[in-house]
Amino acid sequence: MTLSTSLRQEGRAASRRSSSGRLQDWLPRLVLAPSVAISLFFVYGFMLWTFVLSLTSSRMLPSYDFIGFAQYGRLMENERWWVASTNLVIFGGLFVVICLVLGAFLAILLDQRIRREGTLRTIYLYPMALSFIVTGVVWKWLLNPGLGLQAMVRSWGFESFTFDWLIDPDMAVYTLVIAAVWQASGFVMALFLAGLRGIDDSIIKAAQLDGGSLPRIYWRVVIPCLRPVMFSAVMILAHIAIKSFDLVVALTGGGPGYASDLPATFMYTHAFTRAQVGLGSASAMLMLGGVLAILIPYLYSELRSRKHG
Repeated sequence: MTLSTSLRQEGRAASRRSSSGRLQDWLPRLVLAPSVAISLFFVYGFMLWTFVLSLTSSRMLPSYDFIGFAQYGRLMENERWWVASTNLVIFGGLFVVICLVLGAFLAILLDQRIRREGTLRTIYLYPMALSFIVTGVVWKWLLNPGLGLQAMVRSWGFESFTFDWLIDPDMAVYTLVIAAVWQASGFVMALFLAGLRGIDDSIIKAAQLDGGSLPRIYWRVVIPCLRPVMFSAVMILAHIAIKSFDLVVALTGGGPGYASDLPATFMYTHAFTRAQVGLGSASAMLMLGGVLAILIPYLYSELRSRKHG
């Protein structure tokens, strides 16, 4: 009798332990389930809805009169879209290249263990703590011909000095490059500096013993070791460039006219201020395609490196 009672008690204890183990296994999933469901609905659900709207004749409000890919055809015939796309190529290309060069240069300087390195690193990184709206407002003031750099230099006696890019249709897009590089180059510097600190010092010392100069060592030995960091930086910067909206709105407003429009401002203008929801949705889907064209190779390389690492 005592033996059977003991066996039943042990069975109940084992059952409670098993139930407790199953609850612990399922608890993280239960906690994450609401967040996953919300993300699926509000992110991917609205992506799908935007694609559906791009196939309709929606104007001020969504309608479901499907017209196929006619909105994409209209988009390809829209002069303003091609101006925005050309500006994206100019802005994105210069933004990525200058940030990479300037960020790598600053990282190499800080890697020399100079004095006040922590202070300089903080100064270079500080712009990244600001929003693009703040950056745009500050640079709009600095580049304003009547208030900023041009007015200041002319007050020093250089009356012929001109720096009116902000109001020049041919140069306005380059003001976006200046402001964006100022904000993001410190972030790229931090990425490269972390990569440099991860390189074994013995590699550099061995190259120095072979008679290599420091610039040649960095060019031939160190920088090739930073290819994964460089690839990550390119992906992040290109992603920022494609989605740039707030900087344009705060700095140039897309002007003069629509000379400094980017695809994000084109999409917003047509979808929410010109009552062309279908056309705006089509432009949004092309932007999404551009982002995916960048993210998919990045994710593939990350997963591949982890698999072989």
